[in-house]
Amino acid sequence: MPETLESLQPRPVWAHFAALCAIPRPSLREAALIEHLTGWAEARGITAVIDGAGNLILKKPASPGCEAMPGVIMQGHLDMVCQANTGTQHDFERDPINAVVRDGWVVAENTTLGADNGIGVALALAVLAEPGLIHPPLEVLLTVNEECGMDGARGLSPGTLQGKTLINLDTEEWGHFYLGCAGGVDVEVRHDCEQEAVPPDYALLRFEVSGLRGGHSGIDIHLGRGNAIKLLAEALRDLSAHTDVRLVEMKGGTARNAIPREAYAVCALHEDVASNIDEWVRHRHEAWRARFASSEADVSFVCRHDDAPPGTAIAHTGQQHLLAFLDIAANGVARVSEDFPGVTDTSSNLGVVALERGEFKATFKVRSLHDARADALADKLVSFADSYTLRAWKDGAYPGWTPNPSSPLLDLCQQVYTAQFGQPASLQVIHAGLECGLLAASHPHLDMISFGPDIRGAHAPGERVEMESVGRCWTLLKAVLRELARRSP
Repeated sequence: MPETLESLQPRPVWAHFAALCAIPRPSLREAALIEHLTGWAEARGITAVIDGAGNLILKKPASPGCEAMPGVIMQGHLDMVCQANTGTQHDFERDPINAVVRDGWVVAENTTLGADNGIGVALALAVLAEPGLIHPPLEVLLTVNEECGMDGARGLSPGTLQGKTLINLDTEEWGHFYLGCAGGVDVEVRHDCEQEAVPPDYALLRFEVSGLRGGHSGIDIHLGRGNAIKLLAEALRDLSAHTDVRLVEMKGGTARNAIPREAYAVCALHEDVASNIDEWVRHRHEAWRARFASSEADVSFVCRHDDAPPGTAIAHTGQQHLLAFLDIAANGVARVSEDFPGVTDTSSNLGVVALERGEFKATFKVRSLHDARADALADKLVSFADSYTLRAWKDGAYPGWTPNPSSPLLDLCQQVYTAQFGQPASLQVIHAGLECGLLAASHPHLDMISFGPDIRGAHAPGERVEMESVGRCWTLLKAVLRELARRSP
């Protein structure tokens, strides 16, 4: 019999994660999960409050004798990024996540798993129900819509939380204490393209880029993975330099914070060119396979012929502008940190593109460990779009979390970690958007730290979490809470 999530150790954590997998929770669709968790909490005498931003806050009094100790907040987010492989039939608003056990990992083989941040949520819930655990006053803050705008953390009212220390459970590499994170801002690009009729002796073709690994646009941005939108724009720009190409439709990516794995474009070419396109497609495919040999071995580029009659395409000048913009616009690592070796400081990700019936939309996610650098790169993208007569603006900015190496909570956690595992944890910042920056803005008194288990492939199908590291997180979290019940950090 295959192992089920409920049979894994530590059972309290995996039982909660199994429930999270069973209840769909895409961003902006967390209501069913909140209803479930509210009922679970109230059945156990745990206070459940939904604040004005829609966040769920669970409160449990301190263990007897620990009432005077400063309160502790455990924090995670309820929503998950929803991605599925081509050909996988999965409705993220209705279907449960199919999680399986493989070689010491829990994995969703054809969709995202939601370990980001379901495991963090499960750890916090398991603490609330753990019998005999000595702890200070506890609050669990479970935010909504973290993945699409951090609306829950952004809308948290000052004074909502009473605790003095906060443990964020939304990082993805065991053995590290995270002290800071990148801030971010979106860049939205729009254009209403002039359209014109396609000549009757032109044929429709559909060019498809697929087979890319994708991944988290912050954590994985330095790995050199292909961006399907960028590759498609590069190919179409090359083709249009040699023959007349009429761009009809284009689509790629599904989330601004995920590296696009797939993209397609519908184009019209003269019948003679269309009938001999295979050699060019093969040449382009081989060039990409050589270029991405170490990172994208499964990259695919195909052309499919469409028997539909040609209709309209965008005008030549507008097409040149769009393809040049998409091809040249900044994407990937822009700057490496000088303070944290191996960590990306500033980056951008062209996450979503859509061109349909002449209406063009694109979204970039810009991140930086320094808010001013994120803002500067976003301004450059806006100016670059303007140079191609495209409308662009910044949206959804959120602050980074500034490291505090002298944090009393960090000192206490290091002592506990060393006692449990024989050596201190390494200190790190993450090139991703934790909610700690926004929480610090509304609750500036908080002393914060973040840790979590090993999660790989977040924001992409095949996402997985290592079981052993989940057990270690459980051990560490309980030990830290016991120590916080005994002494203030």
